[in-house]
Amino acid sequence: MKKENSSRQKETLIKVLKYIKPYRVLMALTILMATVSVTLTLYLPILTGNAVDMLESVGESFFWTRLYRILGKMAVVVLLTSLAQWIMSICNNKIVYNIIQDIRKKAFRKLEILPLKYMDAHSHGDIVSRVVADVDQFADGLLIGFTQLFTGVITIIGTLGFMLSVNVGITAVVVVITPVSLLVASFIAKKTFYMFKLQSETRGEQTTLINEVVGNQKVVQAFNREDETLEKFDEINGRLEKYSLRAIFFSSLTNPCTRFVNSLVYTGVGLTGALAVIRGALSVGQLTCFLSYANQYTKPFNEISGVITELQNALACAGRIFELIEEDAQIPDKEDAVVLKNVEGKVDLEHVAFSYTEDRKLIEDLNLHVKPGQRIAIVGPTGCGKTTIINLLMRFYDVDQGSIQVENTDIRDITRKSLRASYGMVLQDTWLKKGTIRDNIIVGMPDATEEEIVEAAKKSHAHSFIRRLPNGYDTVIGEDGGSLSQGQKQLLCITRVMLSLPPMLILDEATSSIDTRTEIRIQKAFASMMEGRTSFIVAHRLSTIQNADIILVMKDGHIIEQGNHEELLQKKGFYAELYNSQFALA
Repeated sequence: MKKENSSRQKETLIKVLKYIKPYRVLMALTILMATVSVTLTLYLPILTGNAVDMLESVGESFFWTRLYRILGKMAVVVLLTSLAQWIMSICNNKIVYNIIQDIRKKAFRKLEILPLKYMDAHSHGDIVSRVVADVDQFADGLLIGFTQLFTGVITIIGTLGFMLSVNVGITAVVVVITPVSLLVASFIAKKTFYMFKLQSETRGEQTTLINEVVGNQKVVQAFNREDETLEKFDEINGRLEKYSLRAIFFSSLTNPCTRFVNSLVYTGVGLTGALAVIRGALSVGQLTCFLSYANQYTKPFNEISGVITELQNALACAGRIFELIEEDAQIPDKEDAVVLKNVEGKVDLEHVAFSYTEDRKLIEDLNLHVKPGQRIAIVGPTGCGKTTIINLLMRFYDVDQGSIQVENTDIRDITRKSLRASYGMVLQDTWLKKGTIRDNIIVGMPDATEEEIVEAAKKSHAHSFIRRLPNGYDTVIGEDGGSLSQGQKQLLCITRVMLSLPPMLILDEATSSIDTRTEIRIQKAFASMMEGRTSFIVAHRLSTIQNADIILVMKDGHIIEQGNHEELLQKKGFYAELYNSQFALA
């Protein structure tokens, strides 16, 4: 486990360095400003030591002149140090937030091209946590790292150089004790990474639960699941508390442990320096300078050990976001992929086999030949593969075996954009974005005129309720439709398809949330819209598909019956059973 964590840390660090590479000019400026700041900071004790040594000449005519000169130099040094630190801070912030912007852009772009199987296998809350919370944690750690790491390292090197120039023996005492501090920091760092990793993963789990509960609050309350949900939250929250406390405990050991070692360094310098002054090897001013250097030398170890703790957290969070970025994207379009034009609606499925998981077969040897303009209804029990066929037609998933052809061309040889533009989809689950009613209608046809939008809304019977909204088509709705009813949301989705009118249609329980009276009107509108267009209709209410040209009856991934409504009733098979069960009480 330790080797695995160490290897993972190194891999993550290498990836972070790749993101830093484009900003190497700013990085060089940061290092330069850190060097200037540290050099000036280390020069200040020399001036202080000189001022202390000058106390021996109090009363001499040149005393005040020289003292004022030294004080002037100290003022200039302090001002230049502050300026260098300010410039370094600006550079650090610019580097960090540019890197974060790059990572978030890359993560969001990856979300756009990830295959649906990834979305199905990962909770939405965990994905949101990676892109938002983990990236923020990574930014905080990186900012602290840049601010303190460079300065700390240069301070240590510079201080050693200055101390060597004053007294080699006392410097040796400092160097001998230093490795103890490094060993302590290294031991604690290894412990903290694993705990911060668990903390980050559990935070994602918590975000997932909160996301689910907020999005389904009505269901939770309707089924009296408040107590169970609270218990689950408390359990996850308890684990988060445990991992967080452990991570903080180990990381909090760093500062007192390194401070103890640093106190030993300071004590060693004080004792050896005092003996050197007694022997006349050092002046009091030089000892003052040396003690100041000893304090400045040990201070970066406290800061760096704190930085290491933050970096452990940052690397753990970065590892999770890089996992998302490095996920396999959906198979890209072929270089010679065909752009569908003049689509008539001919669709052929040849020996199609597909399953979501290898150990569970779903669709096997599915064959279907659809002529242009035909209405194909797909019926069957839940889980038989109806919606899966829709996913395959739209190429949300690729078939495992066989082929699906549109206009005699395998859809794997067609660009996804042109394939999906050839279909209009109305699903049982609605999707509306935050914006105006108009914005949600013109998704498939952004350049639509006002007359076209209103005409489409009238055909879908959405115009009447839109007109009653406070600002009509300019009414702003929230995420997923805000306060609109489920039926109104679905009418807007139907309007969206009515506006773009693609050559092929997919209607998956398209009127499931609409009242019976409106449904009758919409069915008439659909009938008009489907005229001359190849249509795939998934339905549970068999009364809505009686006029279909072909009804496919599916069971366990196979088409077990095929024909029109009258033919299937005469067969007295599975379709007849489904139909009679729905209308037995009619």
